[in-house]
Amino acid sequence: MANSRSQQRSHSFSKSRRTRSSKPVPRNRIAKRSPNSSRRRGQPKPSPLPKFRLLLVWAVLVSAMLGLGWKAYQLQIVQAEELKQKARLQQTVNIRPYIPRRSIVDSEGNILATDRLEYILYVHPIQFKKPQPEVAAALSAVLENRTPQDLIERFKQRKTGIPIARNLDEGVAKQIQELGLDGVEVNETYARFYPQEKMMADVVGFVDHERQGQAGVELGQEKLLQRDLKSLYVRRTALGAILPNSLPQNLLLSNDWRVQLTVDMRLQRAARAALQQQIQKFNAKRGAVIVMDATDGSILSLVCEPTFDPNSFYKSNLELLKNWTVSDLYEPGSTFKPINVALALEAGVIQPNTVIYDSGLVKVDGWPIRNATLRGNGSINIAEILQTSSNVAMVDMMRRLKKADYYQRLQDLGITQKTGIDLPGEVAGRLKSKEVFTERSIEVATASFGQGFSLTPMKLVQLQGALANGGKLVTPHLVKGLVDTEGTIHWQPDYPSQQILDPKVSQTVVELMETVVDEGSAAKTANYRIGGKTGTAQKAGPRGGYLPNAKITSFVSILPVESPRYVVLVVVDEPKGGNTYGSTVAAPVAKLVIDALISLKGIPPAK
Repeated sequence: MANSRSQQRSHSFSKSRRTRSSKPVPRNRIAKRSPNSSRRRGQPKPSPLPKFRLLLVWAVLVSAMLGLGWKAYQLQIVQAEELKQKARLQQTVNIRPYIPRRSIVDSEGNILATDRLEYILYVHPIQFKKPQPEVAAALSAVLENRTPQDLIERFKQRKTGIPIARNLDEGVAKQIQELGLDGVEVNETYARFYPQEKMMADVVGFVDHERQGQAGVELGQEKLLQRDLKSLYVRRTALGAILPNSLPQNLLLSNDWRVQLTVDMRLQRAARAALQQQIQKFNAKRGAVIVMDATDGSILSLVCEPTFDPNSFYKSNLELLKNWTVSDLYEPGSTFKPINVALALEAGVIQPNTVIYDSGLVKVDGWPIRNATLRGNGSINIAEILQTSSNVAMVDMMRRLKKADYYQRLQDLGITQKTGIDLPGEVAGRLKSKEVFTERSIEVATASFGQGFSLTPMKLVQLQGALANGGKLVTPHLVKGLVDTEGTIHWQPDYPSQQILDPKVSQTVVELMETVVDEGSAAKTANYRIGGKTGTAQKAGPRGGYLPNAKITSFVSILPVESPRYVVLVVVDEPKGGNTYGSTVAAPVAKLVIDALISLKGIPPAK
């Protein structure tokens, strides 16, 4: 019973709930009751995370936009030029084709130096797949004068990169390549070639294996010999292919101008032959010949003996690689006497007909000074002083000048200055200080006959040139200019000159020098008026004083006397024997050179 009542109450309660829930509830009631009902049911409080996430996303987006804007500013404004350069490097390629050095030619267009293709053989023993004896035997069969044993010894030097042979011709190179030997490499390169070999070595010089000038014109005119070639930038595709329409016109063409020298190879050959013969005859240490056109300083011939082969310079003594006519000093001796005569004439202390007494001996500061002949010549005029090469009379002559005046006139000649010749290694002459020169009378005395100071043979030629050209000190030079294959000059250097002597004085001295040759010099040539002066000077020692039994002989000449133009200087160092003087050693060489010069330049005989 109780259970039935209970069931009824439960049923009625459920019914009433269904009835109440089916009625609509006002919205305002629901809003008011929802929070309390939730709390009553134990539900959590709503989280603020969605709002935070929204703010975070917004902040990230704004930051990204600001970052992109900053990056765009950096790329477009700050780094614009740098990025353009990088893009240009990626899109372009730098082309610098190989351009040979300019060729060197003589005054007649004969090739003295040029670039030619050559092959170099290298071996890399570490890469050999055959035994070394087999490789050596195979190469020896192709190479001349190379035995297998020699090659094996070379293989032992290092593991790779051993140069075996240079200057291989194309035929030999192909034979080596056809052997198919691993570790054997034939490289193709350009090398400097000197077709005249030793004939022009003193002038041209040479380049090393790095193609850098090391002597002569090759070194002194390095910039002139290097052709102008700017780097060329052309566009390329993404695959690296060059776009044809981006290539400039005449890309691989360079001018064919050549460096032309003033030297005449024909005269050079005659001078070298004459000098070699005399050096051999007197067993001399060395010798030199210089021929200059005094009108502008052009060097027509420049010979040093012994010399070297520029094609194999590495086999020569280092001493031979320099041109000693510009790098070595010597005391000129009597060849300087005509210049002293010119200074005395300009100073007005003598006239051409002045007579000076030569006793054969004069003492200066306690030092005895004698003539080379050890005898006096009595009363002699200026011409006879040069003819007899009187030291005593020259001392008397130059003592007539005040010491300070004489010293200043020597300085005005530029003795202590370089000539400015376009060769490397030139040195300036040496002259005592003014204090020493003016305090000690012996300095004036020794300078009067060309000793006590020193200069280079090239400087002496420059000074003698001033006698020949009317008193102008011209710049000796070898480079005539840049010429094309037709011989047309496109560029010429400018060489300075200055007036140092009165033209009348210089011509008077040349005529006085003519009497020296006319009185029996070995340089005399029939029907031609030639001036000259011999010189036989002692050689100064490295620690002062003079070397015993060592002398340097020389002869300088100017021609033609009626219209002076050419200067010829011959110097022979340390000839051996008893009869070794400028007149017997150097003058005969000058005679042969003068004869060749007359023939080549078509100098007419005197009327």
